[in-house]
Amino acid sequence: MPLFWSIRLVMDFEWLLWALPVAFGLGWMASRIDVRQWRRVQHDAPQAYFKGLTLLLNEQQDKAIDAFIEAVQHDPGSSDLHFALGNLFRRRGEYERAVRVHQHLVMRGDLPASERDRAQFALAQDYHKAGLFDRAEQAFKMLEGTDFATEARLATLTLHERARDWKSAIEVARSLESVAGGSFGSRIAHYACELALEADARGQAEEAETALARAREASAQSPRPWVLAGQRLARQGKHAEALTLWTPLMTIHPGVFSVIARDYGASAKACGQEDVARECLRAVQRQTPSTDVLAALLKLETDPTERRETLHEHLQLHPTLTATQALLREIGLGPSAQPDEAQAIQQALSEAARPLQRYRCAACGFEAQQYFWQCPGCQGWDTYPPRRLEDH
Repeated sequence: MPLFWSIRLVMDFEWLLWALPVAFGLGWMASRIDVRQWRRVQHDAPQAYFKGLTLLLNEQQDKAIDAFIEAVQHDPGSSDLHFALGNLFRRRGEYERAVRVHQHLVMRGDLPASERDRAQFALAQDYHKAGLFDRAEQAFKMLEGTDFATEARLATLTLHERARDWKSAIEVARSLESVAGGSFGSRIAHYACELALEADARGQAEEAETALARAREASAQSPRPWVLAGQRLARQGKHAEALTLWTPLMTIHPGVFSVIARDYGASAKACGQEDVARECLRAVQRQTPSTDVLAALLKLETDPTERRETLHEHLQLHPTLTATQALLREIGLGPSAQPDEAQAIQQALSEAARPLQRYRCAACGFEAQQYFWQCPGCQGWDTYPPRRLEDH
C-alpha cells in the first residue's frame, strides 16, 4: 500500500511539471493578444480623441468635430465620445446633429440606466437651446425620479419663465423648495407680481390685489410687492395709502426706495404731505444718496435758496453731472453769458450725463434707462443694483 501511493505521488508530480509550463505559455499568449488589441484601440480611438481635445482647446471647433467623428467611428461603443461630440454640436448651434447623437445614446440598450439618464438630460438641453420648448419640457419630465430630477426642474422653471407661464413657474418653484431644499420665496414673489401686472392690464383689479397679497405671503421681505401695491394705489388716486406702503421701504430697503422716490414725492405733493416727505427724503439722501432721491427732493422744495443748498450739499459729497446741471439751472451763468451759450452748456452737460443715468445689470452688464426686476439680457432676477451708474 505505501508503495502504491508513492508511485501515484510521483506521477502526479510529473503531470504538474508538465502542466505548469503549458499553463504559463497559454497565459502568455492570451496576454499578448489582449495587449495587441488594447494597443490597437488606444492607437485608433484615443489618438483621435486627444487630437479633438487639442483642437477644441485651440478654438478650432470645425476640425475638432471631424476628429471626434473619427474617434466615434473607431470606437462606436464609447458613450463618452458620443457625449463629447453631441455637446460640441450644441455649442456650435448645430442642434439637429446634437439631437441625433443624444437620441442614439438614449436608444442604446447596452448603456446603464445612469448613462441613459445623462443622455436624456443632454437631449432635453438640445431641445431647449433649439427653442423647441414643448419637446424640452416633455424630455425634462421624463427625468423625474432620476439623479437629474432637480436639474431638470430648474431647467423647466427657466422654460416657464421664458414662456411667461407664471402659474406653472410657481408650481415648479414650490416643488423645488420641497424636494431640493433652499428658498424660492423671492422668485415666487416675482412670479406673483408678474401675474398682478397681467391682471391689471386686463382690468381685473381684484385678481391683481390677490396676486400681490400672495407675493407678500411668499416673501415678506421682497420690496417689489410693496412697490407695485403703492403704485396701484397712486394710480387710483389713493396717495396717502400709497405713502403708507412706501414709507417702510426707506429703512428696510433704502436703495430700492430710490427707484420710487419720484413717485413718492409726487404722491406726497398730491395729498398735501410735502413737509413730512421732505424730511423723509432728506433722511434717505443722507443714508443712501442718489440722483433720483435728489430729484424728488428738489420738486418738493419751494424755496430757491433751499434748492441751491440741497444741490450744493449733494455736490460736495457726491459730484455728479446731473446735480451740476441742476445747480447751473438754479444759479445761471452770470449776466455776461448769452442765452445761446447757456443753452449750449446745458445741452453738453445733458449729453454727457445721459450714459451715466442708466442702470447696469451686475450679471451681464446690460444697460437700460429704466429699472428692471428681471434683466432683459440674461433673464436674471434682482441683478440690477437700484442705483444709476453715476451714483456709484
